[in-house]
Amino acid sequence: MNFAPKPPRTKAAHEWLDYLRDSEGLGGILAKTEDLAKLKIALRGALSELDLENFAQKIEAGWRSGGQNELFLLVNGASIATRLQQVLPSLINELSKKGVICSTIKVRLKPAPPTWEIKPREGGQVSQKPQGFNAVARASWESLLEKLAPDSDLRKAVERLLQSKPK
Repeated sequence: MNFAPKPPRTKAAHEWLDYLRDSEGLGGILAKTEDLAKLKIALRGALSELDLENFAQKIEAGWRSGGQNELFLLVNGASIATRLQQVLPSLINELSKKGVICSTIKVRLKPAPPTWEIKPREGGQVSQKPQGFNAVARASWESLLEKLAPDSDLRKAVERLLQSKPK
């Protein structure tokens, strides 16, 4: 079986930054990341002007995917959300002074992390495989064995099972 010869490679390897900057490649992701970094800097500055700079580390900012010029803020606690709701008009004004154009800001609480945690087993031991049947299981298998025909294949399989599992 003959295959057509491979076409010669005309493309050379590119630097990874070229792929990040390429509009068809990862350029969109890089641009959004840079925009979010600028947004965080502007938000930190605006909060500082409103004497709320201690909130800057507790807020995750991003643009709402559906809304035009709608800023979305995720916060850790209800008290922070309430305080931000009180200063939203001033925050929008300060952000516009920093060059961030937004018409509305939505403040939402982050989902709480689970209150339970997974703890390792005590002693670091892996669970032991069961050694045999318990009394109830053995009695159930033996009662099934009594109901089966003496020459059936299923009876032979159950007998082998009971012989292989110690009491």
